[in-house]
Amino acid sequence: MMIAYAERFVHENDTETRQDDGVSGLDLQLQGTLDWSAAATASAARDFGGLRSAKPLAVVRPAGPDDVARSVRAALRSPSLTVAARGNGHSINGQAMSDGGLVVDMLAAGAAHFQVGRAGCGAGYAVVAGGALWEDVLEQCLRYGLAPRSYTDYLGLTVGGTLSNAGVSGQAFRHGPQTSNVTELEVVTGQGETVVCSSRDNSELFFAVLGGLGQFGIITKAKICLQPAPDMVRWIRVVYEDFGEFTRDAESLVTRPDGDTFDYIEGFAFVNSDDPVNGWPTVPLGPDQRFDPTRLSPDAGSVLYCLELGLHHRSSDPPSSVDSVVGRLLGRLGFVEGLEFRRDVSYADFLLRVKHAEQHAKATGLWDAPHPWLNLFVSKAGIADFDRTVFKGVLKDGVGGPMLVYPMLRCRWDKRTSVVLPEESGEIFYLVALLRYTLPYPEGPSADRLVAQNHEILRTCDENKIDYKLYLPYYQSQKEWERHFGNQWARFVERKARFDPMAVLSPGQKIFLRSSVMPGKMASDNGTAGL
Repeated sequence: MMIAYAERFVHENDTETRQDDGVSGLDLQLQGTLDWSAAATASAARDFGGLRSAKPLAVVRPAGPDDVARSVRAALRSPSLTVAARGNGHSINGQAMSDGGLVVDMLAAGAAHFQVGRAGCGAGYAVVAGGALWEDVLEQCLRYGLAPRSYTDYLGLTVGGTLSNAGVSGQAFRHGPQTSNVTELEVVTGQGETVVCSSRDNSELFFAVLGGLGQFGIITKAKICLQPAPDMVRWIRVVYEDFGEFTRDAESLVTRPDGDTFDYIEGFAFVNSDDPVNGWPTVPLGPDQRFDPTRLSPDAGSVLYCLELGLHHRSSDPPSSVDSVVGRLLGRLGFVEGLEFRRDVSYADFLLRVKHAEQHAKATGLWDAPHPWLNLFVSKAGIADFDRTVFKGVLKDGVGGPMLVYPMLRCRWDKRTSVVLPEESGEIFYLVALLRYTLPYPEGPSADRLVAQNHEILRTCDENKIDYKLYLPYYQSQKEWERHFGNQWARFVERKARFDPMAVLSPGQKIFLRSSVMPGKMASDNGTAGL
């Protein structure tokens, strides 16, 4: 198999070569719509990150999977047109953009399909559109007393979007990421073919697409695993001064058997001060709760840590029985006495807790501000050095938003997917998510300064030989992408050559450059592409 075209990477979008693709003369024969308006293309040129902009030629609003396939086939008939699937526009670095190409608005067909079944997959399954929002999937499933097993913290994301990355939250230690909780996909490949795939049928495509950054196909349907939905969640936060004790307790909790631990386990670092954005006020769970700093020891450091825990229960359970279970589990932990916060909330309210933060951010204008987030997977062997050099060093004053840090189990992740984890051996690794919300100048640093700080963090990791991988990765050079994928790079390239040989899909990831060589033709001497 010839994969010479993979040597050509996008460093900057070449807009000039895309001015005349001849698309205006093509009839896509859509059941949905093709929107060329300035308002539509301007909206698709922006994303949540607010750091990059790339204006598409037009926006496709598909009526269903057939329209997605027609869009890809139209791109294949042009010399340089590309296609990007866009969900709710929550990308950080323009990953769902297509400069001068077609952006497929997956939300347009998000409600096109929903089906619940009881056979197999534990308690049952749901077949949903790739453009469905997880918050809508949750609402539909709860009507049957069921719910997906694995989530992201924010549910205003599309099913296809999170499955193209991994999809992680505090349930991942038990059920794995969302990519480990889907049994079948319908995918439109980069060759314009609609294929149903699973771990048994068309398995190479199935595992390629999961965590594949949109490089191999567009997910138009997904069959996801469900579980019985609880009524309530006992939501708990406990505070630590010592990072070693924090990680020991977190690792103990995620490795205990079901029934002997919590149902949700996350954690975060925060500043030891009264800063309302980065410090003590971010820990209490309600307005009636107060963080008492006198509970801290005099030698507490500049950075503190919080375990965030959730225990599922039924509204009919006696409060004393829930208290007993919580007391038994917390009794094993070494958090600071008196710095424990509890709250009972409905299951839906717990899962939608970030929705309330979103509403506040939109009201204050923060939602539309740039978000130079940085998300990493860090090896267990490197997490203490990360705390010492990054949390206590580069970020000792906070990031203007949450600094998540919590462990996950490698055994819950399927090695056959396209997701890459830290290469260092060991069962435990950590998610670190630095979720910045930039404040208008002069209240906060500029987005450029925060992006520079992200680069400083990565340099610090490299200098201290901390084993990490970017989650929601974004690179602009061949060397960087090869380093990211490591020993999985050859497999990634081979999958690209098989499922999207003209590199039509997801140009915003800046991994492969669009090829004008038709599938099946030999790569030319200048490495332009093909099988």
